[in-house]
Amino acid sequence: MLKIMQKERELKNDMKATAIAPSNIAFIKYWGKKDEKLRLPENGSISMNLSDLTTTTTVEFSPNLKKDYVEINGIKEQTEVNRVIRHLERVRKIAKLTHKAKVVAKNSFPIGTGLSSSASGFAALTLAASKAAGLDLGKKELSILARQGSGSACRSIPDGFVEWLDGDTNDTSYAYSLYPSDYWDILDIVVIVSKDKKDVSSSEGQKLVLTSQFYKVRLSNINKKITRCKKLLREKNFSELGELIEAEALELHAVMLTSTPSLIYWLPGTIQIMNLVKKIRSEGLEVYFTVNTGQDTHLIIEEKNKEILLERLRKINIIKKLIINKPSVGARLTSNHLF
Repeated sequence: MLKIMQKERELKNDMKATAIAPSNIAFIKYWGKKDEKLRLPENGSISMNLSDLTTTTTVEFSPNLKKDYVEINGIKEQTEVNRVIRHLERVRKIAKLTHKAKVVAKNSFPIGTGLSSSASGFAALTLAASKAAGLDLGKKELSILARQGSGSACRSIPDGFVEWLDGDTNDTSYAYSLYPSDYWDILDIVVIVSKDKKDVSSSEGQKLVLTSQFYKVRLSNINKKITRCKKLLREKNFSELGELIEAEALELHAVMLTSTPSLIYWLPGTIQIMNLVKKIRSEGLEVYFTVNTGQDTHLIIEEKNKEILLERLRKINIIKKLIINKPSVGARLTSNHLF
């Protein structure tokens, strides 16, 4: 039956698909892998998909191509190209397909700066490639497949507020939606202080986790933290959730700072924004920060207070750009192909 479906698609010249996927911000973050090949995380995590940090990817399989062609933001950077091709191989294996593919991807935000471009990138690639290959995978299957390309990509498949289960096997580590994107009117405002790429990727940085004396302590408390985060989301307790998110980011970076060699992703501008947030909060406006593995800061605020915060931020000279994100739906198909 699968071979018949593939033949039908080839005859219709319908082996092309385009997907859009959001990046996400982890409220409770994962750091470290129990299985490097399958990208099984040492701990689970909780995240929110972001409306204005997206990747659009078009994939077309063709019997006329002699090799895979990959272009990301107009660039053919070999390391990233190789990661994409490895993921195409995973899709081809499932679909029992031998055709090579053309892949063109575009991001709406800077890549390699700690804004989780691999999450949106591999989520979009997974959905587009699987559809183009004639597969009809469910959300769970897509999440499992996306995780193998980039761990955090599994969280960009479902909608809204998401939990990623750590699991001990390939089939038990996946992400699912806790709440839809319209569940809560909170925003994530990304403060970009530099568009320079970080020196050490997240994948490489995670290999150092066991060199930090604080890492095992972090793991011993992480499940309680996840349970508490889910409770605060259920109650829509913004104050306590914000405090938890901020403390979690600082704890994670404490592990990075104490790894050997140390991982210092922050720039002076990062620290300036973090201090500014604490000052604004002391003056009565509830806003909290979180930082991924990069220099740019995510500010979490209730939508009703957006304009007051933006007015303050627009006066800060070090800020290169502000990106305002609502909670977003996950990966989805579009008919607007990139080629």
